[in-house]
Amino acid sequence: MRVEDSKHIKSAHEKVELPFGNFYFFNDFLISELNQGIHFSWDKVKKVADLASKFYGKDNKVVYISNRINSYSIEPQSWLKFDKRYNFFKASAIIAYDMKGGLSVVLEKLFSQKRIQKFNDLDDAIDWALKYK
Repeated sequence: MRVEDSKHIKSAHEKVELPFGNFYFFNDFLISELNQGIHFSWDKVKKVADLASKFYGKDNKVVYISNRINSYSIEPQSWLKFDKRYNFFKASAIIAYDMKGGLSVVLEKLFSQKRIQKFNDLDDAIDWALKYK
């Protein structure tokens, strides 16, 4: 389910549309929906991180939710760079709608120093993010 089609869209503070995906800023979490077929490389991660840093501030800790409604590739090493350069995500939730998406979660967990939780549903991921301490 897309954020736009969910009940949660009403509580989003801001939606940012970039050429490679949409990003929804909420009080305690950020949701990404990347475009089909893109490669989520470090330059794109950095653009999103800079936006999030401006929105949340450098000292706030939020949960990052990756709503994988489309298939795309990532650079797992970007997690390592991100953790070193920015430190405002306290955990991540990945919503995988198919087997391929679920398998990529396993790989990403190897490269991230933060907790990553897999979900099959947007509502469950948001509930988890709101309760995450």
